[in-house]
Amino acid sequence: MTEKLAEIETTGAFKRQENRFTTPFGQNEAELPVEANRYRILWSPVCPWAHRSIIVRKLLGLEEVISVGTADPLRPKIDRVDWAFTLDDKNVDPILGIHYISEVYFNTEPEYAGRPTVPAVVDITTQTVVNNDYHELTYYLATAWKELHKEGAPDLFPDELQQDIRELNERIFHGINNGVYKAGFARSQEAYEQAYDGVFQLLDEIEERLATQRYLFGSQLTDADVRLYVTLARFDIAYNTAFRVNRNRLVDFPNLWGYARDLYQTPGFGDTTDFAAIKAHYHLSITNDPNRTFSKILPKGPDLTGWLTEHGRVLKFKEEK
Repeated sequence: MTEKLAEIETTGAFKRQENRFTTPFGQNEAELPVEANRYRILWSPVCPWAHRSIIVRKLLGLEEVISVGTADPLRPKIDRVDWAFTLDDKNVDPILGIHYISEVYFNTEPEYAGRPTVPAVVDITTQTVVNNDYHELTYYLATAWKELHKEGAPDLFPDELQQDIRELNERIFHGINNGVYKAGFARSQEAYEQAYDGVFQLLDEIEERLATQRYLFGSQLTDADVRLYVTLARFDIAYNTAFRVNRNRLVDFPNLWGYARDLYQTPGFGDTTDFAAIKAHYHLSITNDPNRTFSKILPKGPDLTGWLTEHGRVLKFKEEK
């Protein structure tokens, strides 16, 4: 398996590896069949890409049809980048019987040479990774899996907003979701500052947007809110310090902070957010610089009690149509 440092360009900029398994879910012959109890999502609560699939799974009521395997937030101390299932009995995933996530990647492609990433959707019948495309996975859950949604599930990717949601999500991914990583993993001052500026430029823009509406698309919760939330939830506890995106904290943005609390207090968001795991991973186990002298020190802060305080956004936007 390649190490994360292999994803650093000659300019010192971080360039994330491409997803290897991208077959879509659907009804066509070349697509993955939608079938209850056939698939298992492997994730770690520290990973924002994986977290958003878990949030959407819960929002849509897919917990009974797609199972989940949870990896340890701390990387295993081995000679490659991997995820380990040490939280389960006998240190193996109870359904797949694997200790490392790389095992299902090698089942799928014996010569696989990239990082084994989460989320990974595994076909339980073949124990192979069928999709690790976090860019598209939540769209599939919202559309291709609709027949299995719970009654009253939100429409996170409505037809009339799909293009707009995709366009905003693309900006959020490059500017914020992956932007914090481009800052944190940069190996040159220029690359770091370019990413840093991009993060706060877009956060400032969204701060203004959220001054007049509850969610990114008015009164309707969408996939875009899920994608922004997973970075906001990690911002003060990890990215602000560990990744040096420190112009402002999340709590310094009145609208973003209220919006983040609004989402956190919504079932599916806060109850899938593991702050302790997130902090441990980013400060003790992140792979961007394993030789840091302070890498064995776990910060005491920040104070997390504010996530449960009143945000006022329901009342503020109750008349919004």
